[in-house]
Amino acid sequence: MRIAIYTGSFDPLTNGHVDVIRQAGVVCDRLVVGIGVHPGKTPVFSPDERADLIKQSCGDLLKAQGCELKVVTFSGLAVEAARENGAKIVVRGLRDGTDLDYEMQMAGMNGVMAPEVRTVYFGASPEVRHITATLVRQIAAMGGDITPFAPAAAAAALVQRMAERAKAK
Repeated sequence: MRIAIYTGSFDPLTNGHVDVIRQAGVVCDRLVVGIGVHPGKTPVFSPDERADLIKQSCGDLLKAQGCELKVVTFSGLAVEAARENGAKIVVRGLRDGTDLDYEMQMAGMNGVMAPEVRTVYFGASPEVRHITATLVRQIAAMGGDITPFAPAAAAAALVQRMAERAKAK
C-alpha cells in the first residue's frame, strides 16, 4: 500500500489544500492528512474541528479516486508523523518559486532525518495558486466573501467563527 502524508495547519482548510489533496489522491492508496498542533499558536479552529472539515470536504473526493483518507494530529516533526503513520511519501504543494525555495530546504533536512521518506511536490492549479489560509482568515475577519477560496463547509464554519468572535468583543 502506498501511503503518503500531507501536513499543515489547515486553519482553515482552503481550496488550495483541497487541490493538493485531490492531486495526491492519484498517487497513493492512503493519504494521511496530518494536522500540526503547536502550543504556541492560537488557531481559529480546534484540531477536531479541522479534522471534521477535512473529512467532510475531502473524504468523498478521495474515495472516488480509490484513495483512503486518514486524518491525524501531530505535534512534532513531519517526518516523525510520516513514520508513525507508515508513510513513505511526504506531499507538498507549490504555489510559486518562494514555496519551492522553502520546500526544497525542508525536503533536504527531512531527507537527512528520514532518508526512507521521499518528498513529492504538486504544483497548485492556476485557479487556486493565489490562495493562502492567512489571507482567507483576514478576509473573513473583515467580513469579506471567502466562498471562492474555501470549501463550502470550511467557509461557512469560518464565517460563523468570525461572527462569534466579533460578538464576544
